[in-house]
Amino acid sequence: MKYSRLIAGTMTWGSWGKQLSNKEMESLINFCLSNQITTFDHADIYGAYTTEADFGKAFKGSGLKRDDIQLISKCGIQYQCDSRNNIVKHYNYSKDYIIWSVEESLQHLETDYLDLLLLHRPSPLMVAEDIAEAVTILKKDGKIRDFGVSNFTPSQMDMIGLRMDIDVNQIEFSLTEHSAMHNGTLDFMMTNGIKPMAWSPLGSVFKDDNEQTRRIHKQLGALMDKYNATEDQLLLAWILKHPSGIHPVIGTTTKERLKLAVEAAKIELELEDWFLILQAAEGCEVP
Repeated sequence: MKYSRLIAGTMTWGSWGKQLSNKEMESLINFCLSNQITTFDHADIYGAYTTEADFGKAFKGSGLKRDDIQLISKCGIQYQCDSRNNIVKHYNYSKDYIIWSVEESLQHLETDYLDLLLLHRPSPLMVAEDIAEAVTILKKDGKIRDFGVSNFTPSQMDMIGLRMDIDVNQIEFSLTEHSAMHNGTLDFMMTNGIKPMAWSPLGSVFKDDNEQTRRIHKQLGALMDKYNATEDQLLLAWILKHPSGIHPVIGTTTKERLKLAVEAAKIELELEDWFLILQAAEGCEVP
């Protein structure tokens, strides 16, 4: 397995969230590794282009070896902030911009290579040949090892995949947002050997109070004693049972919740319990 079963999402580690100090970030990195979370998910825009550098400094001080971890980053979104002279948020997937973005990420993360580069979101103006040329150069120069996409549909993966191998597609996937199971996205990825990663794996279960989330809480509550598990562990176990081998990206910075997430990987939901949870989300029995 190239990436840890659960992936640490860093979006809220810096100024877009918890604003962790250098020492706090260093401690969290070490905690992740001590709990079998070795893969860290970044994007150049996190923290308005600051979080990668914060992480790089913390990792440098951690005493860990580069080979101990896997680093993912994303590029393509041109964000409006003080460090970028952009008049509108947009996407840029020109060959030169992709290469420049990766070199910026490497400098900020204080590393020589990314284990995985992702195109952050599809652009209506992306040209597959330009992307393929950039990826070929980056791989030849040893600056990236694998290439993938994020939030891409099957047709978009097909267009890009005709020119180069796609190793990963990072998508939104959870019990409350599982359209990828029904619209062909996960089927396409399984057919073509593309590994799924899931951002926001807990969905809206703990964010919204509505008929759907109340049904879900009731069903999860009925299963907690059977599996000796918390509700969030059952939500992760539901994702992990899918045969595509989804890697959830865990966004919390709370060590206790990270530890619970790791333990969720040991839970094997029974077949009918998996469908009971799905039924609670959809509000009706499966067709």
